[in-house]
Amino acid sequence: MMLTTAARVLDQLGPQLVGIFPLIVMFLVTSVATLRERQSGTLERLMTTPARKGDLVGGYALAFAALALLQAFVVVAFAVAVGMDVSGPLWLVVLVALLNAVLGSCLGLAASALARTEFQAVQLMPATIFPQLIVCGLIMPRDQMPEILEWVSRAFPLTYAVDAMQQIAAGAEWADVAGSAGVTAAFIVGAVGLGVVTLRRRTP
Repeated sequence: MMLTTAARVLDQLGPQLVGIFPLIVMFLVTSVATLRERQSGTLERLMTTPARKGDLVGGYALAFAALALLQAFVVVAFAVAVGMDVSGPLWLVVLVALLNAVLGSCLGLAASALARTEFQAVQLMPATIFPQLIVCGLIMPRDQMPEILEWVSRAFPLTYAVDAMQQIAAGAEWADVAGSAGVTAAFIVGAVGLGVVTLRRRTP
């Protein structure tokens, strides 16, 4: 009975955590790594080349996206290995986890411009991620939240990731989660644009 209950909890929460974990990890990795590049003077030297800000941010985003892809596969493979079962296609779980990991990388790129030390970069994570965790539907179903919080949740990318994972766990196909995936992709584009705007030429 205990194993059955544990399996049920894993099937319910596992897909949502699979979507959240890559975003958090890639946010930390990207923000700290980019800050180190700035502190070492690498970014400042790159800015003296003909490369534009968009080229630099795009290059970093692609590099971290490759790492994000690997992480998404590892996280999903581990979750399945320990017993997570979803009714929807497993490749959709990987896709949403990948989108969230890339989003975390792009948000980390943008956040690194606000930090001057690695400690500050780490502090930005709870300020950026924790509010989303509270209202994304992981702790409480969004339709049971006060109306103001439900409206606030619509402005956060993590809401759409959790919503997509909940639908996949219930057996949704691509057509059912395409909207949420599209919104996540739009947030990725917006985060890259924010990273371009906030990229500074001078080393802190």
